[in-house]
Amino acid sequence: MLISKTLIRRSLSSLASPPPNSLLVDKALTFLRRHPYQLQHISADFTPEAASILLLKSQNDQALILKFLNWANPHHFFTLRCKCITLHILTNFKLYKTAQTLAEDVAAKTQDASLVFRSLQETYASCDSTSSVFDLVVKSYSRLNLIDKALTIIHLAKGHGFMPGVLSYNAVLDATIRTKRDITFAEDVFKEMLETQVSPNVFTYNILIRGFCSAGNLDAALQFFDKMEKKGCLPNVVTYNTLIDGYCKLHRIDDGFELLRAMALKGLEPNLISYNVVINGLCREGRMKETSLVLTEMNRRGFSLDEVTYNTLIKGYCKEGNFHQALVMHAEMLRHGLSPSVITYTSLIHSMCKAGNMNRAVEFLDQMRVRGLCPNERTYTTLVDGFSQKGCMNEAYRVLKEMVDHGFRPSIVTYNALINGHCVAGKMEDARAVLEDMKEKGLAPDVVSYSTLLSGFCRSYDVHEAVRVKKEMVGKGIQPDTITYSSLIQGFCEQRRTKEACDLFDEMLRVGLTPDEFTYTALINAHCAEGGLEKALNLHNEMVEKGLLPDVVTYSVLINGLNKQARTREAKRLLLKLFYDESVPSDVTYQTLIENCGNIEFKSVVSLIKGFCMKGMMNEADRVFDSMIEKNHKPDGTAYNVMIHGHCRGGDVRKAYRLYKEMVSCGFLVHTVTAIALVKAFHKEGMVDELSSVIDNVLRSCELSEAEQAKVLVEINHREGNMDVVLDVLAEMAKDGFLPNTRRQ
Repeated sequence: MLISKTLIRRSLSSLASPPPNSLLVDKALTFLRRHPYQLQHISADFTPEAASILLLKSQNDQALILKFLNWANPHHFFTLRCKCITLHILTNFKLYKTAQTLAEDVAAKTQDASLVFRSLQETYASCDSTSSVFDLVVKSYSRLNLIDKALTIIHLAKGHGFMPGVLSYNAVLDATIRTKRDITFAEDVFKEMLETQVSPNVFTYNILIRGFCSAGNLDAALQFFDKMEKKGCLPNVVTYNTLIDGYCKLHRIDDGFELLRAMALKGLEPNLISYNVVINGLCREGRMKETSLVLTEMNRRGFSLDEVTYNTLIKGYCKEGNFHQALVMHAEMLRHGLSPSVITYTSLIHSMCKAGNMNRAVEFLDQMRVRGLCPNERTYTTLVDGFSQKGCMNEAYRVLKEMVDHGFRPSIVTYNALINGHCVAGKMEDARAVLEDMKEKGLAPDVVSYSTLLSGFCRSYDVHEAVRVKKEMVGKGIQPDTITYSSLIQGFCEQRRTKEACDLFDEMLRVGLTPDEFTYTALINAHCAEGGLEKALNLHNEMVEKGLLPDVVTYSVLINGLNKQARTREAKRLLLKLFYDESVPSDVTYQTLIENCGNIEFKSVVSLIKGFCMKGMMNEADRVFDSMIEKNHKPDGTAYNVMIHGHCRGGDVRKAYRLYKEMVSCGFLVHTVTAIALVKAFHKEGMVDELSSVIDNVLRSCELSEAEQAKVLVEINHREGNMDVVLDVLAEMAKDGFLPNTRRQ
C-alpha cells in the first residue's frame, strides 16, 4: 500500500513540533511523582504555560510543589508569572522561609516593582491567596534594602483593595533604620502606617526606638517608649536593652542602670544581652571596678559569660592599662572553650605595644593565626606603631609589607606611626620622606602628620625647621592644634628662647586654642630655669584656674625651682592652691587643701606627693598623705605605691613595710615596681621574714597558668639567695603582664 506524500509530511511535522502543554504537564507530573531523574528530558520543551498549568493543578499538593520548585527554579520556563503563582501557593502552605527565598530572587531580578505587583494581582484569585503574600514581597524588597520598591508594593496593594499589614511596615522601618536613612523618613512611614489604620506592635516601637537611639536622639526614643505604654503595647526586654544601650552610648550609664532595675518592677527579667550592654557601657567609661558587681549579679541569676562579655571585658581592661586582668580574662575565656575575636586580640596587642613589649605583641599575633583569625587593618597598624615607638623601623616596615600583601591599604594613621618612628630614632630626613610618600600615594597629611614631624624637629633641637613645618601646614589649610603649639613652645623653651615661647603661647590664645598641662609645664620649667619663679607660680595658678590639674612633672619642676632658691615655705603655701581663690589665706595648710579636694583634683594631690617623694622630701609627702586620711579621703593604690617607693628610696624601710601591710589589708595589689623596691630594701637590711612575705604575696597575686615556670624560678632563686635573678624574673613577669598592677582585689 502506497503512503501519500502529504501523510508523510504530516507525520514528520508532528514528530518535529513540541508536544501540547497538557501532555507536557502529565509527563512532568508522572516524572515528579515516580521518576524525577527523567525530568531533564523534557526541560528543553517545557513552557511557561505548562508550568502555570502544573502549579495551579497541583496547588494542594505541598510535596509535589516543592519538588517542582526544586526542578524549575533554574530553568527559562520558570518566569515571573510562574514564580508569583508559586509564591501564592507557598504562602498558603505557610512555607514562609522557602517563599522568602523565592521572593528575594524575584525582587533582585525584577527592576520594575509594579510588574511584580501586577503578576501577583493577576494570579491572586486562581490561587485563593491572601494579603500575606504582599507582606512577604515587601519584606523581601526591604531585606535587600530596596526601600522605595517595597513602598511601591505597599501603595499599589492599598490602591487595589489589598491590606498590607504591620509586617510590611515593620520591614520597611527596619530597612530604613538599618541603612541609616534619615530618621524623619522612618517617622513619615510610621505616620502613614497610622493613617492606614495599621496598629503598631512591640516590634514597630522597638525598631523606631532603636533608630532614634542610633541617631543619638534618646529623648525621641523615650517619647516612643512612653507612647507605646499608653497605647497598651507592653515593652519587652529588647525595648529595655535598646534604651539601656542608648543611655550608655551617651555616657549616661547610671540612667541605664536605673532602667535595668526598672525592668524587674515591670515583671521582666534581664537577659544576657542586658548585662552585656551595661558591661560595655562601664568599660567604655573606664569604670572597671563596677563590672565586678554586674558579674556577681549575673552569676546569681545563673547567667554564664559569653564571647561578647569576655571580649568586652578584655578590651576594657586593656584600655584601662590593667593588662594582667585582661590576661586573666583571656585565659578564663579559653578554658571555657570560647574564642577571642580579632578586636580582642588587637586590644591585647595594643596593650603590649603600649608597654613596649613587642615580643608578647607578636606572640598574640601568632595566636590569632593559630585560631584561624585574620589580622585586620587596625591590628597591622597597631603593630607598625608599636615597633615604630621602639625605633625598630625594620620590623615596622616588615609588618607594613605583610599588611599590603594581605590586601590592606595603609591609612594616614599607619603613615603617621612611621613618621613618629623615624622621629623617635632621630632620622628626620626619613620622617620627611614618609610624609612625601603619603602625598604621592594620594593621602593628604593631617594635623597629626605635621605635628609629629614638627615635634621630631623640636626634639632634634632644629626649631628653625619645626617653624618651617608649621608654616607649610598652615599653607596647606591645616590649622595647628594644641599639640603643635605645645611642641614648638617646648622646643623654644629647651633652647632657652623663652620670649619666643611666650610669643607662641600668646598666639595660641589669640587663635582660640586652650593650652594643656604640657604647654604650661614647659613654660613653668623655662621660667624656673631662668629664675623667674613668680612667673612660674603665676602660670601654675593660671592653669589651675582654667581647670587644668598640675601633674607630677609640673610639681617636680616647681619644687625643684623653689628649693634652689630656698623658698620651701613658699612652696608649701603656693603649690597647694588647687582651687584658685584670691581669698585663700597665706597660712593655707595641707588640711585645707584636702578638705576642699574633689575626686578629680585628688589625682593632683597624689601627683604632689609623688613630686615630694621624687625630691626626697618625705616629711612633706607624709604630711599630705596623713592629711588625706584625717579628712576621710582614703588613699588609693597609687598613693600607697608612691609612698612605699619613696620611703624605700629614703631609707625608712620600716615605715615602707607598715604602709605595705596597710595597703594589702585595704585590698590593693602592689605594683611590681613597688614590690621590687621593697625586695631590694629588705634584702639590703637583712629583713628576711618581710622579704619572704612580699615575694609570697606577689606570686599569689599571679593567677595565670602560663606564669608557673617564672614563679618557680622566683621561688628557687629566693631560697638560694640569688636576689639579682629574683628581681630580673619579677621585672620580666611584670613586662609580660603576669603580675597585676595597682587595683583592688
